[in-house]
Amino acid sequence: MITYDSLTLKFWVEQNNDFLTDARVQKIQQPTRRDFVFSLRNKGETKKLYININPHYHHVCFMSKSNEGKRLITIPSKPPMFCMLLRKYLENARITKVHQPEFERILEFYFETYNELSEKIYLCLAIELMGKHSNVILYNYDTNIILGCAHNVGSEKSREREMAGGLPYVYPSGRPKSWYANENSFAYGQNSDINTLIDDYYAQWMFDDKFKRIKDNCRQIVAARLKKDKNSLKKIQARLEKEFNSEKYRLYGDLIMANLYNLKDYQKFVDVYDYENDKEIKIELDETKTLKENANNFYKLYNKAKTSITKLSELSENLNEQIEYYEQILYSVDIANSIDDFYEIEAELKPETNIKKDKKSTVEPLEFNIEGYKVYVGRNNRQNDYIVSKLSRDEDFWFHTRDCAGSHVLLRCGEPSDKIIFECAKLAKEYSKGKNSSKVGVIYTKRKFLKKPPGANLGYVTYKGEKEIIV
Repeated sequence: MITYDSLTLKFWVEQNNDFLTDARVQKIQQPTRRDFVFSLRNKGETKKLYININPHYHHVCFMSKSNEGKRLITIPSKPPMFCMLLRKYLENARITKVHQPEFERILEFYFETYNELSEKIYLCLAIELMGKHSNVILYNYDTNIILGCAHNVGSEKSREREMAGGLPYVYPSGRPKSWYANENSFAYGQNSDINTLIDDYYAQWMFDDKFKRIKDNCRQIVAARLKKDKNSLKKIQARLEKEFNSEKYRLYGDLIMANLYNLKDYQKFVDVYDYENDKEIKIELDETKTLKENANNFYKLYNKAKTSITKLSELSENLNEQIEYYEQILYSVDIANSIDDFYEIEAELKPETNIKKDKKSTVEPLEFNIEGYKVYVGRNNRQNDYIVSKLSRDEDFWFHTRDCAGSHVLLRCGEPSDKIIFECAKLAKEYSKGKNSSKVGVIYTKRKFLKKPPGANLGYVTYKGEKEIIV
């Protein structure tokens, strides 16, 4: 990890002081509580000054367009109160001086602007880059009174230095006596454009961090739903196993009815010969009822169990489909390699986003060329659905791993050779959870033999006329 220390800040200020001095603030944006974007104009050029006070990656730099995309900046529709305060005082104001207190990780911008009474006032924007104590403070340079902070610090957080509107601004205690830098500093061996180093490093770090957090969040959501469905299926299967034992009730009823002539009513037990299993058995009865009433009671238990089996089997089938669906999403999470992939998965997990099921994927499926024929591979359920619903034709061939989460593979070819079929099967294995298995079964059939049931989950299809190839 590279550190943004006082010497790094010193070098950055020295290299960019010419542009910053006399620059005019055109626009101020605050994407989150901890980062700011100032659009500055000077010398016929506009640059975006990025300020981040997150404890993990606090820094200041000019942001390039490519790294702006990596930082995944999203401007809220309603700006925070501190952003409104900065806009009120600093938009269209001119930076008269840029200063770094000696040895400190503090950057000060001095502004000449006007208040509500059109009186000239001098303000200072202090950017403190000090780990968990990082902050942005706007104060009146003449009176030294704070107008506002990115986040206030009360007495419960710090007895030495409270930070809030109306309080005097003071430097932090224990000021260093020398410039700080080590071998992990941006300033170490510095002889190039330090802004580019800072911008590239933190943009990639922030992207990787957010990518991991989004991936972990998606995985947790899917894993929780998968666990819940698997537990439900386990309970239903236990009940089914119990209900399947109800066949004995039918047998008891039949045996009692077959022996009415030699048995007596109102008995607690009867001994009968089980002709189906060729043995003598003892049947427990309700001694308050006749033999016929006991037989009818056994038939009722049997019919009730049959109804339960039908309903439980249906529930079990639905749960198996849901489990298969979530395992497919989990696979999509594992192979996702861009933020857009996760946005598609999140949209699928949150139906309230109201995205049409037949809408084209914002991320194109993978496309390969095998001996001049196009082959499409979906990386998530939305892309799989798009391949089957929009890209495919009746005579195209569809491939998928058997009993294993994986991508839909579509071959644009009416009469493929055995070699092409095998290559497509290898792709289906490559883009599946069975990628590292020694052998995987891959099924394939023509697109016209696929069917998407009404109301089915994205990417779910039924098929017939399939063949299987082992890869």
